[in-house]
Amino acid sequence: MTVAPAERPAAASVSRRVAIWLDRRPRVRLALLLAAPVGWLVVMYLGALGVLFLNSVWLRDEFTGLVSRTLSLDNFIEIATTPIYRTVLLRTVGMAAAVTLTCAVLAFPIAYFMARVASPRVRGLLVVAVLMPLWASYLVKAYSWRLILSEDGLLNWLLAPIGLRGPGQTEIGLWLVFTYLWLPYMILPLFAGLERIPSSVLEASSDLGARGGTTFRRVVFPLVIPALAAGSIFTFSLTLGDYVAPSLITTTQFIGNLIYLNFGAPNLPLAAALSVVPLLVMLGYLALARRLGAFEAL
Repeated sequence: MTVAPAERPAAASVSRRVAIWLDRRPRVRLALLLAAPVGWLVVMYLGALGVLFLNSVWLRDEFTGLVSRTLSLDNFIEIATTPIYRTVLLRTVGMAAAVTLTCAVLAFPIAYFMARVASPRVRGLLVVAVLMPLWASYLVKAYSWRLILSEDGLLNWLLAPIGLRGPGQTEIGLWLVFTYLWLPYMILPLFAGLERIPSSVLEASSDLGARGGTTFRRVVFPLVIPALAAGSIFTFSLTLGDYVAPSLITTTQFIGNLIYLNFGAPNLPLAAALSVVPLLVMLGYLALARRLGAFEAL
């Protein structure tokens, strides 16, 4: 169908007026740009969280096994008053804190060498080396560590000549596995944070007579705290919610295992309430990380 010549200028004039109107209203442009992704986030993510919270305040009928849609905090009271739940929660938080601290200690010298010492060519190779483990399947890495830590595994075979044995499939073994799995998530934010420190700041510290240790304590470390906090968000949250590695490496129960078991029982309201607990822990952790400037480093 051929458009009449008189109609074309009219259509162009309308488009031009709309463009001019949007150009004068940057907030409207931003709202239109973000409408689709934000709508998807609200529906799929926040909606799912809303359903989770709603399920956590329902109850399971002990006689019929059906979910009773009666609002109650009994599930949270049960979690708070049952010793096994408290023990598992403290064990999980302790493991997450230990893994985060270990990753920070191991990642800092690696990230510092990458950012401040290595040549551009070596830096690129190291970045690829850090990222490469992330390309492998999570299950492949977890099963590989299961074989390494087994009684007749590679670790015990290597330590046998000197009369030592590995930690085996215990909590210490799980700590090693988690440290290996999440270490890249700590190295990369630290590398980015250290790379952003101007060389002139370090030179000024040296010119003022500060030694290496003093420069690290008073200049480098304070500047890199936001990046350290950003990396800790990944290591802490990933450890807190993982249930696959604990199931493969050890028989010790963590909060993820309890959630999985209650979903399979099934006791969906209790499982939902248990799922809310790590979320609340992470909200507190994120509030602390925000005070340390973590979101400025992301």
